[in-house]
Amino acid sequence: MGRTGKPALNACAITFDGESTKCQPLIRRTLPRRRGRKWGLGAGGGVGADLSLPAAAVWRHDAFMSAVLDGFRGTVLVPGDPDYAEARRIWNGAIDRRPALIARCGGVEDPALALAYARREGLSVAVRGGGHNVSGSALCEGGVVIDFSALRGVEVDPGARVARVRPGALWSDVDAATQAHGLVTPGGIVTHTGVAGLTVGGGFGWLSRRWGLTSDNLLSVRMLLADGSRVRVAADENADLFGRSGVGAGTSGL
Repeated sequence: MGRTGKPALNACAITFDGESTKCQPLIRRTLPRRRGRKWGLGAGGGVGADLSLPAAAVWRHDAFMSAVLDGFRGTVLVPGDPDYAEARRIWNGAIDRRPALIARCGGVEDPALALAYARREGLSVAVRGGGHNVSGSALCEGGVVIDFSALRGVEVDPGARVARVRPGALWSDVDAATQAHGLVTPGGIVTHTGVAGLTVGGGFGWLSRRWGLTSDNLLSVRMLLADGSRVRVAADENADLFGRSGVGAGTSGL
């Protein structure tokens, strides 16, 4: 029992592909149901007919495929591909941007390959985790989207109370994995928010009054830097980057 006479709760943590966040033993309770209009997805979310990009964009796609096909394990999509419209569909349907190329990552080497290609071709880059940011930062016009949405794995070490989360995971994935062990960690208000994006933004949710922001519970991050190198970022390693791994981490690396 805690000091107040209520059941005592312990701590757990989360790691994105090395990114760890503290988790807490779960207290089950009914939360108020929020009423409101459900957000729709308009043509900007990829529901309508697709428009084609200039021929230069198609040429770049061919160059990308010939340059990295042997090493890229995921899926590459361009305008006209059957899955392109769905791949550029994000939570905010008012955002209508058409990337030249969507690199849907399937392995740990894929993000670096896509980033190197974008830098070489002088293309803008957007990074998609859960695709929930209201500003539409998961998409860019005529550039390269590095899409992590297929990488949604979550592993929980109940003894250490640490969750290791892949960069495309949603909070529903974390909730399901942690609750199986009676654990929980501060997340967002809804389950379809991406874990990575919410952490970068600080992360405020139902449990924050007791356990702080999501970023307060972050233990470590595996980060891809602009030069293509991959580093571990934690309080005891690359601490300068770790200090920026909460709010504003998107300016430091992927």
